[in-house]
Formats: sequence, C-alpha cells, structure tokens
Amino acid sequence: MNTAVLDKSSKTAASANALLQVDDLHVHFATSRGTVRAVEGLSFHVNPGEVVAIVGESGSGKSVSALSIMRLLPRLTAKIPHGRVMFNGRNLLDLPDEKMREIRGRDISMIFQEPMTSLNPILTIGLQIMEPLTIHMGMNEQQARARACELLTLVGITDPERRLEQYPHQFSGGMRQRVMIAIGLACNPKLVIADEPTTALDVTIQAQILELMKDLSRKLNIALIVITHNLGVVARYADRVIVMYAARMVEENVAENVFHKPRHPYSMGLLRSVPRLDRPRGSKLETIEGLPPNAAAFPPGCRFAPRCPYKIDICEQEPPLFPTDTGGLSRCHRHEEIAAGKIAWAASDSKSSGEMVASTEALLSVTNLTKHFSVHGGLRGESGIVRAVENVSFDIRPGETLGLVGESGCGKTTVGRLILRLENPTGGEIRFEGENLADATASEMKAIRRKIQVIFQDPYSSLNPRMTVGQIIGEPLHVYNLVPGRKEGEARVSQLLEQVGLRPEMAARYPHQLSGGQRQRVGIARALAMEPSFIVCDEAVSALDVSIQGQIINLLEDLQRRLGLAYLFIAHDLAVVRHISMRVVVMYFGRVMEIADRDTLYREPLHPYTKVLLDAAPVPDPSIEKGREPRLIEGELPSHLAPPTGCVFNTRCSMAIDECRKVVPKLEEKKPGHFAACIRV
Repeated sequence: MNTAVLDKSSKTAASANALLQVDDLHVHFATSRGTVRAVEGLSFHVNPGEVVAIVGESGSGKSVSALSIMRLLPRLTAKIPHGRVMFNGRNLLDLPDEKMREIRGRDISMIFQEPMTSLNPILTIGLQIMEPLTIHMGMNEQQARARACELLTLVGITDPERRLEQYPHQFSGGMRQRVMIAIGLACNPKLVIADEPTTALDVTIQAQILELMKDLSRKLNIALIVITHNLGVVARYADRVIVMYAARMVEENVAENVFHKPRHPYSMGLLRSVPRLDRPRGSKLETIEGLPPNAAAFPPGCRFAPRCPYKIDICEQEPPLFPTDTGGLSRCHRHEEIAAGKIAWAASDSKSSGEMVASTEALLSVTNLTKHFSVHGGLRGESGIVRAVENVSFDIRPGETLGLVGESGCGKTTVGRLILRLENPTGGEIRFEGENLADATASEMKAIRRKIQVIFQDPYSSLNPRMTVGQIIGEPLHVYNLVPGRKEGEARVSQLLEQVGLRPEMAARYPHQLSGGQRQRVGIARALAMEPSFIVCDEAVSALDVSIQGQIINLLEDLQRRLGLAYLFIAHDLAVVRHISMRVVVMYFGRVMEIADRDTLYREPLHPYTKVLLDAAPVPDPSIEKGREPRLIEGELPSHLAPPTGCVFNTRCSMAIDECRKVVPKLEEKKPGHFAACIRV
C-alpha cells in the first residue's frame, strides 16, 4: 500500500478554480509540557460560492486551522513548520504583515466563537462595525453609520441607531454574536470563516442568519468555511464536510455522503451522538466513550483507535487518507469493510435506570417574577423602561429538569440571574426551600449559594484568567471547607475534571490555553464541586461538540438520579431540551407563552410561537433539510422600549386578529397540565 500516493490524491483532487487551497498544513505550539501538534497534514480547498463545514471535537484543530488561514496565531508560541495557504493565487503565509492586514476584513473575514472576547468592551458597537468600513471601503462617517444600521437590521437587531451607541456588555450573548456576524459581512468579503457562528443563537435567528449568509454566498459568490458542532446546520447548508480528529482530517466528502454513508468510525459515532427532534427520545444519548488523546503525546498508529470499538492489529499503523467508494477520503484502514456493511456502530448497552421521580412539593417556586431596567441616553437621547421579565411563574420540584427556551433577548438568562440573586427583582417572589430569596441577607445568600449553583453561557468571561483551572475549580472547595487539605483538594479537582471529560493534567492550564468547549467543561466542573441541590444551566452545553455534549447530558442526568438534583435548563437547542427536560417553559419578549410536559409540547404545541420554534429547528439529515423550505419567522423583533400592545407576539404571528392587538392574554390551562397564553387556542 503506497501511503504517499494515497495522501497525494487528496491534494490533486482540488478544484483548479479554488479560491482557497490549503496544502499539507502543520501547526505546532511550544509549551512548557513540550510541543503540541495542533494541526498535522491538513489539505483542503474551497471554491467560490461553496460552503465547506469543518466538524470535530473540541481541540481537534478546527479553530487553529482557521486562525492559520487568517494569520492570527500567537507569534511567540505558534509555528507553521510546513504547509501553504493559497488565496487567489498568493500564499498568505509568505505575505508581509501590512499586506495581510489589507486582506483581513476586506477579502477574508472571520466570525469568532466567543463574541465577548472579540468585541472591544470600551468601544461602542457602532465604532466597531464602522471601523472596517472606513479602513477598507473608504466610507465617510455618515456612509459607514448608514451601512452599520443596515447590517444590524440584516442580522435581526432592532433599533439599530440606538444600538450603535451601546457597548457590548449591554447586549445578550446571542445579540453579541449577531454583531460579530454583521462585522464579518460588512465589506462583502470573498471568503467568510465562521467559527461556531450560531453557538449563542436561538433557532429562529440561527435560521435567519444562515439563510442570509447562504444567500450572500450565492449572490456575491462568497465562499464560506463554517466551523461548527451543530450537525443540523451542517446538514442544511454545507456542500462538503471535513471531519477532524486529533489534529488530522479523518474524513472528507459531500455532505449527503458523510451523513448517509460515513466511512470512518468517528464520523459514525458523531452522528449517533446527536439528539434529534424527528426521533423518539431514547433512555440515554449515545456517546463516544473516552477522551481525545493528548496533543503533546499522540498515540502511535490510528489516533482514534483507543476509543474505537472496531480497532484491530493493523490500527497500530498510522492510516493515510484512503479514497473511498463514495468519492471521498477516509483515514481508516477498515473503510472498505464499513462500505460493505460489515461494520456498523453498535447501540450502547448502557440504559438509563429511568427518570428521577420528582417530588410533588416545589424546591423552587417563582411567582409573578418581574424585572424592569431603566434605559437612558442613546443617539437621540431615548429613555424608557425595558420590561425584561414580566409576571413569570413556574415551579421546579426536587429531581426535576425544567427547560426554558425562547429567542435571544426574551428574558431567559435574566430569569436565571434573578433566581441566583445576581439581579434584584422588580416584583414577584422567588422561594427556595420555602425561603424568599429576595429577602435573604448577604450571609444567608452565601449559605444558600452552596445549594444553588450556575453554569454560565460564556465560559471565558466567567473564568478568572489569572487562575489555573485547578485553582478555579478548587476555590469553592476551600472557601466552604469541603476538603481538609491541599492534597484532598487536588484529588477532588482531578476527579471533577475526569467527570466532565477533561484530563487531570489540565488543572495546571489557564483558561486562555483551553478551547471554547474545554472552558465550558471547566465551568460545569466548578458548579458540580459544591454538590448543590439546584443548578441553573444557562446554555450549559451550547459550546460543546456533540460527543462531549452527550457525555455531559448523560452526566447531568446520572447526577440527578443519584443526588436528586434539580435543573433550570436554559437553552436554544430544542432537541437537547427535549431530551433532558421533564417540562418546558417557552418565553417570548419577557413573557411565558406556553408550559407543558416535554412530550406533549413537542407533539402538540398550542401557541403559534412554539410552533415557529419547532419548525425552525434543523434536523441532522441533508435529505430532509435540503428538501424543505426554510421556516423563517415573520417580521422583526419589536423594540423593548416600545413593546406591542396586547399580545407581545402579535406583530409576528400569522394567526393574529384585532383582539390580539388589544388584549394581553393570560397564561391559562388549555388542557390538563398544558398552559398557553393565546386567545386563539
């Protein structure tokens, strides 16, 4: 078997008209623990107007590959010992810095995974959107401002003129991500690299944004590289898919073949790990057991072999990229057996012992919870009251998971912050174990916070950059005297890291040395350290790739059954919410639209808004996704300073009548245990 010839075939298969051609790219990082080989031998191409998706586990080299193309790797630690990145006939790796700066933003733009770390906290949103327009497009301030308003409207942000004067901290996580997308599209670049562009977005805005990017790709011949772990997004929008594992490409093919005819065991495992709306809920999510290898010491032979249920003796030899029967490439010695149907990913024999039976008494009771924010200033000196949360009521029993879903800015995260007493409510009650948290003193809240923990949406901003991972997780253990000494604390930290799918040696790293998904797992480990009875999970798994997401969800469910934990699970991934939740609350514009048990809500949604959410959710199957029209919600989000009269959803509802514009519907029980706030139900 001629490995060199087989690997060469992957390079010669590139289109002669490729806009971007990456050849044999290697990226190494020098660390105190040795050389980390982040990317090895990566070759691929992107044609004008083509959408190429790169998928794989956190730390597989996806983002490092993108940063290499953009020439944004840290100079002191990163090296590219071998490889070329050809863009429009020029090798980007050989360009001087000044020429590369001209290309960035104008010809190639990048939408980063974590908007809060990419946006300057001391500059207004307007200045940050206008900067590339004035530098690259030569616009004056008036022209740049008009274009900035147009871009904010395109990405679904209302009141653009007022928003231009605001700062990043005044936006929700999803809205910050939309700002990053607006900046990326500002100069109509030839290539857009989107690193997890929809991680923080709800399904309706996700559909709008991706349809917008896809339309621009068609109309302006913009090429897209989408780095994501959302296989539903890949199924709908990708033309080709590159699967990466442990710094190497392990499979490449057109999207339909990767989903329906995968030729690598890792691709097969990824597809089985995804919770789906179009399939009955199983007792447990399928997962790929084990952890990715240490990038500073890869195992010999096939790097997936330690986790692969089909490894044989030949797997001790490193596999090249083999051409497959479907016209793609696979880095698996047994790809022919997979094609012949002799190998199929076996269903996990680990079964759930059943859902935790929740108590009839409420652990947490929220009654008429209300939060208003005063807004002053802005472009025209606007001021007013933002009704972020309005008369929200629900109960959570011990051992229960309550899902909370809705569009970005609907008040989901504010509800979580009110429960945690990170914000003080304007009105209503929050009772935990019978005690009203609104009246609790600082010392009482310290005791209560051992029982109530949180997993934040943005892991980077919630982790202290000056502390190691071990110090971050160990700090609450020592503050509350949960371990007798330093050695016991280190042992507990190692145990927690392994619980959330991280290696114990990562305790010595700092947050900036971890990928986005790894940082999120550190946040989960910190929350579990206190052994709480109630956890607010604010987009707790949104930054995780599907295999680790499945492990974390199974972990949360196992802990719930063992310890009787209760969760408020805030998320925009409806398939994940369906899997983990027992009941679901749907919010829109600060109000509750619908409450029902999981199966009833997904089978028979009553409120028009819930139906729109479910229709917009992508299914990880190209045959299904590309055969249906996109379900885009009508109209735009109204201004929070000028909410609609009557039902807050009436401006975007296809069922709205005159009465809907006059009467505020009450949340009423329409069927046993099924509540909806709609006069037409």
